[in-house]
Amino acid sequence: MNKYWIILFIISLCACSKAPVQTLQQYSTSFIYPDYEKVTIPCQIAPLSFFVNTPETDVKVILHAGDYSLSIKGKDISIPSGKWKKLLTSEDTIWVDVLAKKNGNWTQLRSFPIYISKDEIDPYITYRLIAPGYEVWNFMGIYQRCLSSYEETPICENKSMAHYCVNCHTTNQGNPEEFIFHQRPGGSILAKEGVLKKLNTHYNEKVQSLVYPSWHPSGNYIAFSVNKTVQSVHSSHTNRIEVWDQWSDIVIVDIRTNELITILTLMSEDSFETFPAFSPDGKKLYFCSARAVTLPDSITEIKYDICSIGLDLENKMYSRKVDTIIRASAENYSTSFPRISPDGRYLLYTKHNYGNFSIWHKEADLKMYDLEKKIPVDVSILNSPETESYHSWSSNGKWIIFSSRRDDGLYTRLYLAHVDSQGKVGKPFLLPQKYSTYSIDQDRSYNIPEFVTGKIKNYKVEIEKLMKEKTKPR
Repeated sequence: MNKYWIILFIISLCACSKAPVQTLQQYSTSFIYPDYEKVTIPCQIAPLSFFVNTPETDVKVILHAGDYSLSIKGKDISIPSGKWKKLLTSEDTIWVDVLAKKNGNWTQLRSFPIYISKDEIDPYITYRLIAPGYEVWNFMGIYQRCLSSYEETPICENKSMAHYCVNCHTTNQGNPEEFIFHQRPGGSILAKEGVLKKLNTHYNEKVQSLVYPSWHPSGNYIAFSVNKTVQSVHSSHTNRIEVWDQWSDIVIVDIRTNELITILTLMSEDSFETFPAFSPDGKKLYFCSARAVTLPDSITEIKYDICSIGLDLENKMYSRKVDTIIRASAENYSTSFPRISPDGRYLLYTKHNYGNFSIWHKEADLKMYDLEKKIPVDVSILNSPETESYHSWSSNGKWIIFSSRRDDGLYTRLYLAHVDSQGKVGKPFLLPQKYSTYSIDQDRSYNIPEFVTGKIKNYKVEIEKLMKEKTKPR
């Protein structure tokens, strides 16, 4: 073995060797990773595994709630499910004491609470896992995760058709029996009342592929954006990728008849409309809209407002008036992903400098607006110096989930946060994993997280069959 191969062999050994403390310092300056200090968690959540990020070597952690306590020795803290449930049901607060042995005695390094909320959380979430790539992808899928355990099961994967992109999945207000996702190329696959089908979306030359869906609460309609999307990579910029729409409109499909419903105010040639979101009562459609500009030359000048229109789909009545809810363009910023709380009170959205694809904008932050009082709500506790985006509400409006790049600036990971009856948002916490360093070791990004009120049926065989079917022109 010559010197060149010896050097490569040594480098490979170093690369495979784990040094948790050094690695963790790249992700977090907090005392533990993930940072679960003073977070509010639901009473059904899976155990919070974490790593004690301290130079002391002889460490133990004592967790106690009420009369029950649990001691775990070492820095890598994984709590057995049965003992975790005892902690959750003992009191409304879990106290965590971290001790280190110094000069033969145990000395307390830190003590902090984890608050337990009685507000239930939906039992499942869905999300897409994808490599944080740029212009190409390989293996990706849409998955569901049980929040009371670490169980993750696939809804759809592109293993057998690796060149296919699966995206834009959503359920009807968390209903596991009504969901849709988009495959590119191919079309949209719809599940309703146990029946799977592929929508024929080739309506005309312009409307051929439907993106960014939002279910009407009746389950009879889905609003979609129709986009001509372009992606490029910056050679030198804080934001690695730029994605924009050369044009975009919003249409609605009656999924009972496959009829396309078009509304003039949602298809203006003078503006770009995208990201539709029905109100919980179905009487309004929220969306993002920007004045049309020449792209990509004027990419930094495009600023999306959040608007709404009134509608009565069953009687085919649509308002001609467009209400502007967030006039972002007047204040020289842009918005994306409007999401309305289940009680119709709060609008959660993403704020960023320009454009509409905030997932790659480092400056993107979550914002909230009180639709009743017509005032902004302080949710700064949710944000970081990195990207926050792709957010959704639980079915009872007490929890939100969103993606963030705060850990390393590259991979998006999922964070949850509690919302109380006054709209006050708690400190977000990383989606619990079985092992404390799982999030560091992950090789794919989470995106488009949504809550689901039950487990989605295994349609794997049917989905793969539909994905391979070619859609015939109408």
